[in-house]
Amino acid sequence: MIEKRVVVKVEPGLQARSASEFVQTTNSFASEIFLEKRERRVNAKSIMGLLSLAITSGETITLTAEGADEEEAIERLVDFLEKT
Repeated sequence: MIEKRVVVKVEPGLQARSASEFVQTTNSFASEIFLEKRERRVNAKSIMGLLSLAITSGETITLTAEGADEEEAIERLVDFLEKT
């Protein structure tokens, strides 16, 4: 299992369009992937769960991945969240 804290830089955060792209990216991996904001944790492959966190640019979140492709998943998702 890999866990990584990330400051979200994508504008305006994980709202409709960027959240949809993020979920599409997470679904390309076999690993289980979770996203945590404060003390709420959701399945990162769920658009409804992701939108329920209302993540805005500048917030710090925690990504967790567990599975065969966990390293690649975390690397690609961090890149996605940190793009400006």
